[in-house]
Amino acid sequence: MESNHIIYNFDKSRDRIDEILKTSDNSYEELKYIPSRDKLTYTNGFYVYCTALFVDVRGSSGLPEKYRRPTLARIYRSYISEIIAIINSNLQCAEINVQGDCVWGIFNTTLKSGIDGVFGTAAQISSLVDVLNHKLSKRTIEPIRIGIGMDYGRALMIKAGYSGSGINEVVWMGDVVNSACKLCSYANQSILDYELMISSSIYENINVHNKNLVTWNSNRNCFHANIINPAMNEWVKITF
Repeated sequence: MESNHIIYNFDKSRDRIDEILKTSDNSYEELKYIPSRDKLTYTNGFYVYCTALFVDVRGSSGLPEKYRRPTLARIYRSYISEIIAIINSNLQCAEINVQGDCVWGIFNTTLKSGIDGVFGTAAQISSLVDVLNHKLSKRTIEPIRIGIGMDYGRALMIKAGYSGSGINEVVWMGDVVNSACKLCSYANQSILDYELMISSSIYENINVHNKNLVTWNSNRNCFHANIINPAMNEWVKITF
C-alpha cells in the first residue's frame, strides 16, 4: 500500500475507532464461497471456505551473504514473477499476496476438483523452481530451495485500511491461513521433510491419484510429497 501522506486528525481517528468497534456480529456473514472484494466495507466481513497455498524460500537469510544485491534482485524477481504467474493462472485463485520471499494465494475451492487444481498448481511451482535452478546454474548461481504448504478450511475476509484515504487491503485471517503458513515452514526443512506439506483436510478432499502421491510425515503430523509437473520437467531433462 503506497502512502499518500494525509494529515492525521486525532478527532476523526477516535470516531473511526468507535465506528469499527460498534459493528454488529451480524455484519460478518458465513459463506461457502469467496465473494467479490467489492462487497467488502470497513464495517463488514465474510467467513468463507477456501484453500490457502504458501510458497517460501528455504535459507533465504543467507543469500545476501553469498551474492551482490543486483544478483539477489534478479533471483528474487525471477522467482516471485513466475510463482505469481502460476498461481494467477488458476481460475479458482481469488487473492495473491507477497511478503518478502513468501508468495501465497487464496483459492475459491467450492468443489473437490478445485482443491485438486490447487494441488496441481503446487506441482507446477515445484517444476518451475527446477527450471529456474537450471537457468541459475548456467550463471554459476547456486540453486534455491522452497517449501510449499497447503490447507483447506474457513477464513475471515475483511477490508482493512484507512477509511477515506484509498489506502486499504483485503486481509485474510483464521486457522486455514495460519496452518498453511506453518506447513510451508516445515516443508523442505530437513531430509525427512518433502517439498510440499498438506493438511489432513486437503488429503481428504483430493482424488485417489493425488492421494497416492503423498505419504504421512509423523514428525510434522501432516502429509507430504515431492511432486512435479511432468510436461514442465521434460524441458529440464531435454536441456541438461
